[in-house]
Amino acid sequence: MTALPPNVSVPGSTAVLLPAADSLFNLTAAAQAGLGSSQSLAPLCTLCCCGFLNRTLAVVFMVSLAFAIVVGNVVTLTVFVQTRQSRTPQGYLKVSLAIADMMVGVLVVPFSVYTEISLMVTSAPPIWYQGSSTSLATSSSLGELVSPWQPCMLIGPVFAGCTFVSISTIFLMTLERSVAILRPLHKDALVTRRRTLLLILLSWAASFLLALAPLIFSGNFTLEYNECSRMCNYTPLLFGSQLPPDANILLLFPAFDFTLLGGTLAVNIVSFTSIRRYTRKRKLLSEGSLTDGGGGGGGGCPHRPSFSDIKAAKTIGILTFAFTASFSPIAVFVLGNVVGYTWCNFSFFAFWILTGNSCCNVIIYSVRDHRFRKGVTLLFQRDQSPPHGEKT
Repeated sequence: MTALPPNVSVPGSTAVLLPAADSLFNLTAAAQAGLGSSQSLAPLCTLCCCGFLNRTLAVVFMVSLAFAIVVGNVVTLTVFVQTRQSRTPQGYLKVSLAIADMMVGVLVVPFSVYTEISLMVTSAPPIWYQGSSTSLATSSSLGELVSPWQPCMLIGPVFAGCTFVSISTIFLMTLERSVAILRPLHKDALVTRRRTLLLILLSWAASFLLALAPLIFSGNFTLEYNECSRMCNYTPLLFGSQLPPDANILLLFPAFDFTLLGGTLAVNIVSFTSIRRYTRKRKLLSEGSLTDGGGGGGGGCPHRPSFSDIKAAKTIGILTFAFTASFSPIAVFVLGNVVGYTWCNFSFFAFWILTGNSCCNVIIYSVRDHRFRKGVTLLFQRDQSPPHGEKT
């Protein structure tokens, strides 16, 4: 199998399957492809990826982002674990979301930092760089060819799986709030802790199974560290210049993302329509323009959601908007690949804007959730123990 030189582009109709495949920049792979030492390779990046200063700024940004993600989500987990009022289905879902975000800050971002520092301080890239499909195999003591272990085989599925967990958790949070808004009297019977924990486990299992699907159900894919996005991306094993016949399996990723985001948007529209209807009716009642006839007929509101349920639904709506906004650059990047554009610099911003969403949830909670702010205040107080005889 020959490696595809970096300056050979994948056809536009199939580029969507591989957002980062046409950004390979590997001199070793080029040598394997038969390029002479006198033949130079033009880098695909111009602003974000090339130059010592730009790499240094990128590393500083990555380190700061990793610190913000870890600290913010550790605070979130601590508050939710120590606050008894948070031991609810909604609280469990928030804990699941915080764990997925923290894994990005603990594993994914530090690996990119390590790789970038290695590329700056050493004259040669790591032996696993650009994946086992293009790197030279080493010879063992028994004379066998042994391919180096590719860390991206772990980091890539973790990032993809945590992204899918975040999407599915926000979808479950939206469903839980919609039940509280539309069926407040049946909320405790429909949304139980046991069902919520079961759904959380299923979402984690399904998300990571989907992240591993190209590797499990096909032998024509690998993961490589991408020079443009500074991330571990899925890459098909090219036969000459042809993609494998089962390359369409990567379409499962955008299909899953857009389906859940579309479902979340639809549920939010139904919930906010009900909230608006209830708010208008309450205003008319306060002005005396409408009489509350009680029961289920007329203009009455026999099943009114609580103020905390309405505020929580709005908070989750903001979470949905923030995640959609951070996911949109990736969608634009994919559409650009469909029409044949190669946006190396834009891929860096697209992938890292999505990564930056992992530290946004704690900011939204701090602004919107009074109980969370109170929990953070108690957490950072020196005397955190309540007065004797008082239960919190």
